[in-house]
Order: sequence, then C-alpha cells, then structure tokens
Amino acid sequence: MFIFALLTAICWGGADLFYKAGAEEKNKYSAVKTVIAVGLVMGIHAFIYMLANKVEFTFLDIVKYLPVSALYIISIGYRGLRYLDLSVASPVQNASGALVLVLCLIFFQTALGTLDLIGVILITVGIFAIGLIEKKEEAYVPLVDSDKKYRVSVLAILFPILYCIIDALGTFADAIYLDELQLISEDAALIAYELTFFVCAIVCFVFLLVKKADFNIKSDKFKLGAAVFETAGQFFYVFAMGWNATIAAPLVASYCVFSILFSVIFLKEKLSLRKWLAVGLVVASVILLGISEGLAS
Repeated sequence: MFIFALLTAICWGGADLFYKAGAEEKNKYSAVKTVIAVGLVMGIHAFIYMLANKVEFTFLDIVKYLPVSALYIISIGYRGLRYLDLSVASPVQNASGALVLVLCLIFFQTALGTLDLIGVILITVGIFAIGLIEKKEEAYVPLVDSDKKYRVSVLAILFPILYCIIDALGTFADAIYLDELQLISEDAALIAYELTFFVCAIVCFVFLLVKKADFNIKSDKFKLGAAVFETAGQFFYVFAMGWNATIAAPLVASYCVFSILFSVIFLKEKLSLRKWLAVGLVVASVILLGISEGLAS
C-alpha cells in the first residue's frame, strides 16, 4: 500500500538524521558501532515479531533471502555521513530509486496508470534535481578548512555513490523476491534480513572487543535512535515492495526529502530556494501518488 511506502520514507529520513548526529568523524570504528546498534535492534524486533505473529520461519528462509540481505548490508550508506552534510549525501544515495524504476520497467514491463506514471517521473526528476543543484552550488566544505565539522574527499563522495548502486540492486532483487516471483513472504523476508543483520552485529561487537575500541556514550545513543527508525522503516518497506515495486521504489527513495527537511530543522543546515523548489516537487509527487491510490481503491 501507498501508506507503507510513505511511512518507510519518513522513518528512514529520521534514521538519516540520527545517523548524522551520531557520526564520529575521528572514530574509524563509527560505522562498525552503527552496525552493532542497528543489528541489535533489528534482532530484537525479529524475535518479537516472529513470536507475536507466529510466523512460520526456517533457517532456509535466511539462506534464500541472503543475496538480498547481503546487498543491503554491504551498501554501507551511513559511512559517508562522517564526511558529508546530510543534505548532500542523502540525495546522492537515493538516486537508487530511479535506477530501480528503470530496471523494473525494462525487465518487468510494468504498466502504470497516468497519475502513477506522472508521480514516479516527477519524484525521479526531483531527486536528481536536488543532486544537480548541490553540484552547481558547490556546497561542499573545502578540505583545507580543518576546523569544519564536515569535509569532502574522493572517498567521502564514493560511499553515497556505492550505496546508490548497491542499494538499487538490492531493491530490484526485492522486487523479484516479493512482487514479481513472490519467492518469499513479506514476513519471512523481514525476519530473514533482520536476523542476518543481527549476526553481523555480533561479529562487529566481537571485532571491537578484540580491538579494545572505546564507546562514545552520547554518539552511541544517537546510533540506537537511528537503529529504531531504520528497523521501523524496514518493517514498512517489505510490505511496500510487496505492493507494487515499480511505484514503491522511487517513492521510498524520496526519503531523502525527509532527510533534508530534518537536517534543516534539527541540524540547522541551509537550503537554497532552488533546492526548496526541488523538495517541493518531490513532496507534490508523493501527494499525487497518494491521490492515485485513493482513486484506485
């Protein structure tokens, strides 16, 4: 349903905010600690959800869904947030929705209604516009200014780009698993992914114990907040992808808009008029898709 995709976007936008707030630029293990926080919360949620809903689940479901889980886990989207403004990194990462749309239209030849098609196109245009505006405005902080909180390097911008590509492949795989071929149920996919992430968290925790890494209590609280929003978004996401992947993928990718809005409100990042217009375009597109589903129901 449309509401699941929208809730996913809102939750993951909130997760981005906490990821950024908890990012430790000088701690090389910051991303590893984030994996631990997310995996812990996801693991707890998986066990509660499985028991509460009496979901029929086996180890084979984890193996079956492992290719999709692996793509999502290795996308390492929040590593770039150590170096970039949230309003810069998020639009780059979320161009993945456009890639998924192209893949779905090519391989699935999905037929969309007029309002759905217009909404999906406008969302895609809006996300790309945000990224292009960032490039033209040259909003990056120079490397020579070592006193600034954020810095940009080839490595920094590489992480959002890698996330965009790998996440697109993961989302496309989800479209195959949950929508087109229905290889696994939404419940089983959710639990399989979260338990896989939980195992990764255990491995990362042992790694940090071996390395005797310090834990920053303040930033780790933010990481736990991010984990809660990430898990909530994952819960809504699998049901959104089971609805209509061609529409859901770009709609979910619009969570960069919520990331940007949250960064302006809570992190006091500044936006130009052109970027506000691009954000408004995406928001209007989301509303259009909501109207389309309401008319179809």
